[in-house]
Amino acid sequence: MTKFQLKIFSKAAYEIILVFFQFFIISLHFFQWEIIPQKQIIQVSPFFYFIGFLFIIIAFITLLFAIRDLGSNLSPFPRPKKNINLVTTGIYRFNRHPIYYSLILISFGVFITKLSIYYLFLTIILALIIKFKIALEEKYLNKKFKKYLLYKNKVKY
Repeated sequence: MTKFQLKIFSKAAYEIILVFFQFFIISLHFFQWEIIPQKQIIQVSPFFYFIGFLFIIIAFITLLFAIRDLGSNLSPFPRPKKNINLVTTGIYRFNRHPIYYSLILISFGVFITKLSIYYLFLTIILALIIKFKIALEEKYLNKKFKKYLLYKNKVKY
């Protein structure tokens, strides 16, 4: 394998690993592993429960709008599909990565409703994975679209 082929393989593997771990961490929100402490940080009150569900509902609605606005451009991978357009309308007028931020907010909302170390751990890990995905995706979008830097400067988050 040449150095060039190895570099291409490494990039593709890195993308697949990020997507795999993103979905894996999201799936762990539905299962509780005994290895990670389930202990609550503090007792969950109805107030925390309400706030957590409010986060989840708002983030889920944002997620649905973002998916609708992306349309056929939607992909779980950071590398954009071929023959796509840069979406800067709808919810993308206000946020460059509403799907990613919605996933983090949903995870945070679950943490607030449970207030356990397990869900705090999942939220932190998911946020880190998404941070790496956003960095990689922005490199690709910057190369693919000449107007991306203008969009990035206009829409800060």
